[in-house]
Amino acid sequence: MSSNSEAVQKYQRVATQSRRDELILSHLPLVKHVIGRLVGELPPGVDVENLESAGVLGLVEAAGKFDPTRNAQFKTFAYLRIRGAVYDELRRNSPLPQHMLERVSAVRKAQRTLPAPVSVEAIAAEVGMTVDDVLDTLAADRFVKMVSWEQTAQPNGMAPIETMAPPEAEVERWESVQHLTEAIENLAPKERTAVTLYYREELRLREISEVMKLSPSRISRLITRALFELGEVLKARSRVGADTFAGV
Repeated sequence: MSSNSEAVQKYQRVATQSRRDELILSHLPLVKHVIGRLVGELPPGVDVENLESAGVLGLVEAAGKFDPTRNAQFKTFAYLRIRGAVYDELRRNSPLPQHMLERVSAVRKAQRTLPAPVSVEAIAAEVGMTVDDVLDTLAADRFVKMVSWEQTAQPNGMAPIETMAPPEAEVERWESVQHLTEAIENLAPKERTAVTLYYREELRLREISEVMKLSPSRISRLITRALFELGEVLKARSRVGADTFAGV
C-alpha cells in the first residue's frame, strides 16, 4: 500500500471519529432529557448518576453504529439507544427492594378483589397502608410494568409486530382516547394540571414542582393518583361495553 493511500485512510478514520465525537457532544443534552422524563417513573432509591452513565454509553454506541444512509435522524436513533441502555441498567440493578415488591403484590390483589370502581382510599384500608404509601406502591407497580414492556420491545423501540393492534382494536383505542380526554377534564384541578404539564407539555417533575409550588414527591403522587383514576375510568368503560355486547 502506498504512503498516499495510507494517509487517505488515516484521514478518513480521523474524520469519522471527529464526526462521532461531534455527534456525542452535541447530543449529550438528550441523555439528560431521557433521564429527566424517566425520573417521575422511578421508585425511591434509584441511583440516577448510574442511569446517566448508562445513557452516555448508549449515546456513544449510537454514534458508532449510526448509518446516515439507513437512519433518517441521528436524534431519533440515539434516543432509542439511550433509552434502551438506561432500561438495561434498571433491570440489572433491580431497584425495587423485596418489601416494595410485597407491597406491589398486596395492592394488585386489592385492586382485583375490591368492588369497582376501586379508590386509592379503599386500597389503603384493605391493605393497611397510608394513602401516600399506596400511591408510592402504585408508582412502583407502574415502573415494574414499564420496564417489563420495554424488555419486549424491538431494538428500534417498536413493539413486536405480533402485538400490534388490528384495525378494530385501533377503533377501540381511538374511543378510549376520547373517553380518556373526558376523564382528564373530570380530574381534581391539581391532578389535571400535573398530568397535563407532565405528559402534554413534557415538563420534568422539578419544573412542575416550581410551577405548582409543590414538592417533587407531591407532584409524583398527584400524577400517580391521576393515572390510577384514569385507569379505573377506562376499566369501567370497558365493563359497560362488555355488558352491552353480552346483552345483545
